Amino acid sequence: MIYEETSDFVAALPRPCPLIGLDFGTKTIGVAVSDGLMSVATPLETIRRKKFTLDAARIQEIIAHRNIGGLVLGLPRNMDGSEGPRCQSTRAFARNLSRLWDGPIAFWDERLSTVAAERALLEADTSRKRRAEVIDHVAASYILQGLLDRVRHIAAQ
Repeated sequence: MIYEETSDFVAALPRPCPLIGLDFGTKTIGVAVSDGLMSVATPLETIRRKKFTLDAARIQEIIAHRNIGGLVLGLPRNMDGSEGPRCQSTRAFARNLSRLWDGPIAFWDERLSTVAAERALLEADTSRKRRAEVIDHVAASYILQGLLDRVRHIAAQ
């Protein structure tokens, strides 16, 4: 099921459980996973997009292999907060994925996640070639970490 509110998503999670974060792009899907305590996001891989069925099959493999309890998709809002065509395609991807997997799915505002990932990779003195290889799954880890931090804040209240 798809949840718009983070608190509803958290309530639907079988806790504690690892989560998967996705940075859904036009050519690639960055993938990150969290630990079972839902405290740290780790970049995992970048999936080169082909067809939905192939992309979804790889995501389902990761979900099954890592006992994932919830999925977080970065929602690429415009800087003014409005939703454009990229948000629509991300929401469509989530709807299609929810037909194949019955776990909870949430969205997380991903504005500037790629910028933050790029900055972190530059600070780590990563070569241009290596940055191009890892930027998407590093951005996915920023998306997932943002949600994990919010979950901890909700739990503390």
